[in-house]
Amino acid sequence: MQRALRNTVQSSTIVSVIRNGNESMDISSEDLVPGDVIEIPRNGCLMQCDAVLITGSCIVNESMLTGESVPVTKTPIPNPRLTHEDSRMMFRPKDHGRHILFCGTHVIQTRFYGGHKVKAVVFRTGFSTAKGELVRSILYPKPVDFRFNRDTYKFVGILAGVAFVGFVYTIVLMVNRGDAAGDIALRALDLITIAVPPALPAALTVGIVFAQSRLKTARIYCISPRSINVCGGINTVCFDKTGTLTEDGLDMHSVVPVNDEKFEPGITHLNLLPRCKFMTGMATCHSLTIIDGVLSGDPLELIMFESIGWELKEPTMEEGSNFDMICPTIVYPKSSSLVQSADLTSGNVVNSEEVGIVRQFTFSSSLQRMSVIVRRLGAEHFEIFTKGAPEMIASLCVTDTVPDDFHDILMSYTRHGFRVLALAYKPLPEKLKYPKLQRIEREQVERGLTFLGLIVMENRLKPETTPVIRDLKDANIRPIMVTGDNMLTALSVARECFFAEENEKIILVQVFPAQYNANGDVMEQAHVEYVYTDPRTDKKANRMHKEKQFDMLPMELRDAELGTGKKYHFAVTGKSWSLLRESFPELIDKIVVRGTIFARMSPDQKAQLVECLQDLGYYVGMCGDGANDCGALKTAHAGISLSEAEASVASPFTSKTPNISCVPTTIREGRAALVTSFGIFKYMACYSLTQFVSVLLLYWVGVNLTDYEFLYIDLFLLTTLSITFGRTHAYHRLHKVPPLVRLTSLAPVLSLTLQMAIIIAVQVFFYFIIKREPWYIEYVDDPEEDYDYMSYENTAVYISSSYQYIILAIVFSKGKPYRKSMFTNYFFLVNLFICIGITAWINIYPTDPVAEFFELMLPSSIPYRLLFLGVAGINLLLCMLLEEYILDSHYVSVTLQSKLDKCIPGSKLKYETVEEDLQMASAWPPVKSEDLAGTFARMDSAFLSSKTSLNEQDNYSLSESETGSQNEYDQEKSPNASPNDIKLSGVSNTAFEQDETYNNGNTSTKL
Repeated sequence: MQRALRNTVQSSTIVSVIRNGNESMDISSEDLVPGDVIEIPRNGCLMQCDAVLITGSCIVNESMLTGESVPVTKTPIPNPRLTHEDSRMMFRPKDHGRHILFCGTHVIQTRFYGGHKVKAVVFRTGFSTAKGELVRSILYPKPVDFRFNRDTYKFVGILAGVAFVGFVYTIVLMVNRGDAAGDIALRALDLITIAVPPALPAALTVGIVFAQSRLKTARIYCISPRSINVCGGINTVCFDKTGTLTEDGLDMHSVVPVNDEKFEPGITHLNLLPRCKFMTGMATCHSLTIIDGVLSGDPLELIMFESIGWELKEPTMEEGSNFDMICPTIVYPKSSSLVQSADLTSGNVVNSEEVGIVRQFTFSSSLQRMSVIVRRLGAEHFEIFTKGAPEMIASLCVTDTVPDDFHDILMSYTRHGFRVLALAYKPLPEKLKYPKLQRIEREQVERGLTFLGLIVMENRLKPETTPVIRDLKDANIRPIMVTGDNMLTALSVARECFFAEENEKIILVQVFPAQYNANGDVMEQAHVEYVYTDPRTDKKANRMHKEKQFDMLPMELRDAELGTGKKYHFAVTGKSWSLLRESFPELIDKIVVRGTIFARMSPDQKAQLVECLQDLGYYVGMCGDGANDCGALKTAHAGISLSEAEASVASPFTSKTPNISCVPTTIREGRAALVTSFGIFKYMACYSLTQFVSVLLLYWVGVNLTDYEFLYIDLFLLTTLSITFGRTHAYHRLHKVPPLVRLTSLAPVLSLTLQMAIIIAVQVFFYFIIKREPWYIEYVDDPEEDYDYMSYENTAVYISSSYQYIILAIVFSKGKPYRKSMFTNYFFLVNLFICIGITAWINIYPTDPVAEFFELMLPSSIPYRLLFLGVAGINLLLCMLLEEYILDSHYVSVTLQSKLDKCIPGSKLKYETVEEDLQMASAWPPVKSEDLAGTFARMDSAFLSSKTSLNEQDNYSLSESETGSQNEYDQEKSPNASPNDIKLSGVSNTAFEQDETYNNGNTSTKL
């Protein structure tokens, strides 16, 4: 992997850089430094640095970083010195991403006007770039705070304490016996290496390695193996909706145009749609482009454009002369026949065929919209078309143009799972010229729009979605939907795939902002409302709804609906989430514990939600398609990307099967790996303590295990058993109860303690019983033989302990409900038969050379030798009964553990405490019964009225004269401004200024 990563990361090429004024030179990309101005080739390139586009535009494939294979359009960053802002505008990569060409992305082609080249300013190189950060996240992934990992250190510390006791015991014993100081030091230090097993870290990776191999077979690839164990503890999974729960492809369902501020009936056959502003908006408001002769872009926009039967053409420079010094994308209908409509002819019918797209404001997930500025061939003015989330578009429109039943119509579609976009437009002033057009801020033109109507698309659930959600819920794993889509669509999908059961209520959490008067005084404080999202069916509720729509439900009705402790779900929008964090942080825990649907969430808000879940003690998984989910995928304990793009390396897991069936598979393998790690840890700990006890017993008489006895135990028994131990496959079904994640839980501690008690009892039994036999010969230390340990004590302890290492492997190799039975692990079974066979052979009837090799002093009686085998069988039976029927019982693992947790402060997880509080709070939340359309309308109105008034710069009329020089405009807006006032992160704006000078020289050109 390291070599493949190095080959992916290490690359260089020759780039054209402008230095020393306007001199262009070719240098290696490795020699680029921040501040360099580079030229982007017309036929594209692979970016070797992060650069800000200052002239022209580019079509870029950013799949390497975002996981989204759809090309995006990058536009030049506005020069703040030449815009309406009179304060310093700071450049921030996060806010200006649509103007940045990121390292590692592929520039497919460039777009420019006039004779200008496409230029960009370098601002990051090497590991500081976006690609460099991605590589660092792979080489040094985020530390996984997993309880099991922390507990292993505690147990190692305990073993170290045990080793210290043995260290003191050895020194005291050997000093009293008069041994040499060198021998004392050697024997005492030897005990430390026995009690603290050096092979423990390697052994713990065994289960992870095999789980990773099985995941690869299931087409799930993991770049962070330590995350596999964490998957075993996952109890909450967040899902993106579009492309994850639902199909990638969309089908055009219908359009709902607006005429005379009223919705017309939906049009399902778009050939019946007249060539009006609505059709022009559908034809132009997109970021489609032609790549290698194929129309490419966002699938949604492709479907929208192809449904109306128009053509898109990217003309040559000569063809672009009709549009004056620019080379726009041109769209026109395939058929030249003009469709007229009697009710849409009053100034709303397009009378020209070709429409040029002269500027794009690219889609922003935070703004929830995109816009284009267009001009019909021969028209006297430009127009802006805006497409995006219906609520956002409606808020940007003149209120009178939005139909009164906007929310009702919107809800009628979104409630049934349709994906809905809104379209609006506005004619721009005739005096707005192209140079100003290229500098203008989108906020100046994306307001005061005329609402045109709705575009309705159908987005179907993937067939695997519902069964997987069912499986997760049956396993008590909580599913959460986190989407950027409409709330009503999210609610519909949540019901359809059973995020919430039919008998479970979903409560919409609406946070209304504070309202201020003209003087800035607070008229109404911010407040939270809770509204049922499901239609009320009972007569009493309907009667109350009519009488007092906004009144609180009476306590008895609310109890009947929710009931004390009954399950209900919260649904939260991105706006409400932001206000909750800002104004009501005390409610966040409650909302998150019961929150199931989070809609209109930005990428940052998705990551915030995951962090809140983690803070409450949840082990969180995140599954997304890679687009806008990268932050949450990185933040979660286990992120699973469904994207096949290179960005998947930013997520611990990547599924090549593009549906959520990978989630239960990953969790099952994680549980199997976690249980394997538990078993191997207990096995390694008991192995160390077993050998530690053996050595302490033998030290009492001055002997030790021989070198070859150590080798047989360590290299043959321990190594082979611990390796084949982890080959057992995961169980085929998710169990309701998750496996333990704490080694310090009662069951593991009791298991280690009681198993070792049996181990010690058996060894002590043989140590003393062999001394009672008539053929026993007491060991006499020979001063001339340094390492002569042949004795009956050595043989008794060695043979009995050899069986015990095998017994421990069998006892700790647990099967159902997290792993299959060990009898399905054929490697382990064969290994057991070989180990038992060889150990029994050495015990019962070894050849003389073998006995001499191991330095064994075997009992002369064969029946006595069989005693070791018989006691080993009893040892196995006792250990199995103890582990299976006592330690793994419900009484120990649940009942006693719960009682113990109550006695230990802080042992209960935070989300469990919050859930208990919610169970007891029968009067909370105070739910209202209200029509959702009315709720959303009030919400939009509240946000609209809470916005602060625009400043004087924003009120600058676009209809004012633009014919004066730009310098006069600058002085009017900012008298003290100078060309050097605003810099791009300290970089000279020379190239920028040259481009603007060129623009200003052409202000008189007819556009």
